[in-house]
Amino acid sequence: MLAIDRAGFLLLNAGPHPAPVAVAIATFLARDLVWLVPAGLALGWLRCGRGGRLALVSAAVAGLAGLAASLVIGWAWPVARPFAQGLGHLYLAHAADSSFPSDHLTLIWGVGAALVLRGTTRRAGVVIALAGLPVAWARIYLGVHFPSDMAGAAAVGLACALIVRRGEGRVVAPVLRLMLRSHAVLLGPAIRRGWVRQ
Repeated sequence: MLAIDRAGFLLLNAGPHPAPVAVAIATFLARDLVWLVPAGLALGWLRCGRGGRLALVSAAVAGLAGLAASLVIGWAWPVARPFAQGLGHLYLAHAADSSFPSDHLTLIWGVGAALVLRGTTRRAGVVIALAGLPVAWARIYLGVHFPSDMAGAAAVGLACALIVRRGEGRVVAPVLRLMLRSHAVLLGPAIRRGWVRQ
């Protein structure tokens, strides 16, 4: 598997003289696109009702659980990044910490999987999951991840989404209640003016 992983990395990693526009696009995808996920969850919260908010909180919890699991896996089973192994070319500054699994992709695919598991938010979940594909490509292209890091992120994200979905009553429901109370207090004036849903 290691040989296949290295071969896949070298196939997707940028060469010694990539086009600057390709590096700029990849840098945006690798570093910044992930921020659309929490922004989308926040915007969705303001626009939907209680049922939709339950799905959004579940997705956020799944994403955060995925990040926590990713940190534990990286600590327990450290995998050197390609550049730390002298492989390929690096075009994105990054700490030489463990590469497996990708934190960015674990968050994206944890949130996406949690939304896909519900009929009402399946379409949004598919969009988020598909948005993870260019992020995965970009992080390999720029030299900070192996393909297996992306496969690991998909597995961890899906596992966390399934676990959160099964334990929703014990984990998500209390968080939702707290967030609804905070929402009513913090956004009371905007709710009364009709700018934000109750």
